[in-house]
Amino acid sequence: MPVYRTIVVGTDGSETSLRAVDRAGAIAGDTGAALVIVCAYQAPDPRAVDRARDVLGDDVGYQVVGHTPAAETVRTAAERATSAGATTVETVVRDGAPVPVLAEAVRRFDADLLVVGNRGLDTIAGRILGSVPAEAARKSTVDVLIVRTT
Repeated sequence: MPVYRTIVVGTDGSETSLRAVDRAGAIAGDTGAALVIVCAYQAPDPRAVDRARDVLGDDVGYQVVGHTPAAETVRTAAERATSAGATTVETVVRDGAPVPVLAEAVRRFDADLLVVGNRGLDTIAGRILGSVPAEAARKSTVDVLIVRTT
């Protein structure tokens, strides 16, 4: 029986988060686990959408603030995970804050490992409020692998 059956990995499309996807893909390949790639996004404020459209135009405004960037992020991540060795890959794009979205994916897919990159908010707010990797590790109900990506 493999150590891990289902692995959830979070990505925001940054190069560091895609390195975590690479590691999760390799682990999934080595263990035969299914891999679920999750991207959380915040629904845009309608006023922000209007401002973006005013500056960038209707089509570009949608691409900057809509669902499209998250969907493209998980497509790219799935390709990288497959290249790293994962054979069973599913993608999830959800509106919401990253940690609750990751926790929901862990529950929904009955995952036994959560993988995130180590790069969190490198700001005063991040140090006070906590970064995604730290909060995910603190609140997770399963093993967490924080991949050193920086």
